[in-house]
Amino acid sequence: MIGYVCKYTPLEMFESMGAEMVRIQPQAADQSRADALLHPNMCSFVKAALEDALTRDYEGIVLTTCCDSVRRLYDALKDQLPGRFIYILDVPRKVNEFSAGIFRDNIARMIRSYEDFSGKSFDQSSFLEIMKRRAAAASLSGAPRRDDRLRVGLAGVRCSQGIKNLLEDHGVQILFDMTCTGLKRRFPSFEGREGQEEPGRTLYDYAWDLLNQVPCMRMVKASGRQRYMEGFSDRLDGIICHTVKFCDMYAFEYNAIKESMDLPVLLVDTDLTAQSEGQIRTRIEAFLESLKTARRDKEGLAGAAGAVRNESGRPPRPAGGGGRAMYVLGVDSGSTSTNAVIMDGDRKIVAFDVIRTGAKSGDSARKALENVLEKAGIARSDLAGIVSTGYGRVSIPYADENVTEISCHGRGAHYFNPAVRTVLDIGGQDSKAISLNEKGDVVDFVMNDKCAAGTGRFLEAMARTLEIGVDQLGPVSMNWKENIEITSMCTVFAESEVISLIARNKEIADIAHGIHGAIAGKAFSLLKRVGLKDEFMMTGGVALNEGVVKAVEERVGSRLFICDQPEIVGAVGAALFALEKYAG
Repeated sequence: MIGYVCKYTPLEMFESMGAEMVRIQPQAADQSRADALLHPNMCSFVKAALEDALTRDYEGIVLTTCCDSVRRLYDALKDQLPGRFIYILDVPRKVNEFSAGIFRDNIARMIRSYEDFSGKSFDQSSFLEIMKRRAAAASLSGAPRRDDRLRVGLAGVRCSQGIKNLLEDHGVQILFDMTCTGLKRRFPSFEGREGQEEPGRTLYDYAWDLLNQVPCMRMVKASGRQRYMEGFSDRLDGIICHTVKFCDMYAFEYNAIKESMDLPVLLVDTDLTAQSEGQIRTRIEAFLESLKTARRDKEGLAGAAGAVRNESGRPPRPAGGGGRAMYVLGVDSGSTSTNAVIMDGDRKIVAFDVIRTGAKSGDSARKALENVLEKAGIARSDLAGIVSTGYGRVSIPYADENVTEISCHGRGAHYFNPAVRTVLDIGGQDSKAISLNEKGDVVDFVMNDKCAAGTGRFLEAMARTLEIGVDQLGPVSMNWKENIEITSMCTVFAESEVISLIARNKEIADIAHGIHGAIAGKAFSLLKRVGLKDEFMMTGGVALNEGVVKAVEERVGSRLFICDQPEIVGAVGAALFALEKYAG
């Protein structure tokens, strides 16, 4: 078994010698060894690939000279796995006859090296048979079938199979996948060829076809990627551009797509760890919900039920009949609090409940359900439908549907103030900036990464260090006199800064004000990415902190609308989605 990472890898050469070629799609639970052997700020894919190589029984690994990070990976693999076939293939950046000749020679040297390592010999006849089959299969594959599903294209670098599976599970048609090994390999030089040929000519044609694939971003003619995507523009609903942490090359592609194509574009930046799965799911599902809304608007269809999915497998509950009032429930399972809202058929909030999430989100969701039913004075059987949202939305067994918190906070914000166009949601462990249209539909959104900097958890840690309650931070900070700047947003480093300030006898009010200023700076950077459009609203539990609100208002240069219960905005949005689904 030989692992590979690049579409320019000559897979067929190895396969003709009996080698099993496996694309490396790593997802490391821990990258500590890679951090030690490489560097903590190295490309996340390279770190995950190293962890993968050190744990799996590869006969060898073939890399290409696509970037300096991969070259560092090659050096580390050679050092750590001395008994394996570790090879880095030099791929020319230009595509012309001279480059094809160089690439042919580089491939030939690689094959000779594998022959020396394995004791196997390259078989020209076997190779030609493989190439003829591949060429014939590629010529038979036509354009994707058009249907009513959402149509999305994948761009960027090294998109994981998990993302593709998530899209397919939501009924999305992937029109193209331009990530590193996504597009089908085509070999036009081998179509219809018969008989034996000169090995040098065969290898030259093979090198030529490999170089003439749709280029990656390291190639001189990378603009061909743009032209390829533009050919699908009339069929696409949106594009997902995938990058990995500390890979700058494909950030340029995202910016180019955003500027040149009149399509919604989502940037998904991952570190290839299991810990990032939750945010990836939220971002992609929210993007798909916004695409469905945009398609409905474009096609002139009414209603918003398409944005809601039934993942429970249960049939929808009927609306209240026989003169009974209809009620629905929205439940927001967040990392810090679980919020439940019961709404009636007239869109009035009948009851709500906010409790601490605790260690088990399922238990908190069940308790919130019991509490809110008791407050409303109704039975569970009186609920026509239940929609869940929040990071724990897929783990609430009694919910009929689930919708992302992005869409729910947008819908809930519109409910409380239809004039709102920009929403800042600072929750327990993440922050979001959301741009809305006049109907409360999500136009654009951004989220912070998986770090909890500038969130409710960050504030809790700072309050503990200051030895005051988190609910005291806001009032205390309003009495500040000295403008102190907290330079680090990392919770650990910021805590060290606060301890240092305490040791210097700085006033708690001044330190708290500095903490809120740091949060406001991070929030402002998110808001700028979706556009600073009046009117602004802040949601989530942190909106109860008057010090943070004041600091954000100073950065934005505008007042923030804060409803009476900012914690329940997401749950209200979920209840509104439930009404749209079950009111009929």
